Amino acid sequence: MTPSELREYLHAHIPLSAAMQVEVAALEWGHVVLQAPLAPNINHRETVFGGSASALSILAAWSLLHLRLRLSGVNSRLVIQSNRMDYLKPVAGGFSARSSLEDPDQWPGFMRLLERHGRARLTVTAELMGEGEVAGCFSGVFVALGYESGGG
Repeated sequence: MTPSELREYLHAHIPLSAAMQVEVAALEWGHVVLQAPLAPNINHRETVFGGSASALSILAAWSLLHLRLRLSGVNSRLVIQSNRMDYLKPVAGGFSARSSLEDPDQWPGFMRLLERHGRARLTVTAELMGEGEVAGCFSGVFVALGYESGGG
């Protein structure tokens, strides 16, 4: 999967990502970085709307699991179960979210559970960046539902 393929997938299947003008800045096994401009995500204070900051973080976290499952050759439906977003400072420009697994060592167990039971949970974190500084912290629990080989 390339960054442009992920962007096209997000824009086609999660229309909010297109409205936010989300771009894929990095796409690797260990992390995904999504970015968005201020203009379509602005609030009444001329800073990034909190909902947009949260949405970008969720999208980055979801995208990381989507990528890993695809690279592992697995088709599975991913849903978010719960999340927490801490906003540390306002952002008055473009912003990004860099996702990673909270504990990368849990990936093999996650995959075993998914294969055996057709359901598994994993926590993904994301740093929200704006103006070269950490502007927020995200943590979300995602659930993979169903296991079908051949997603690569």
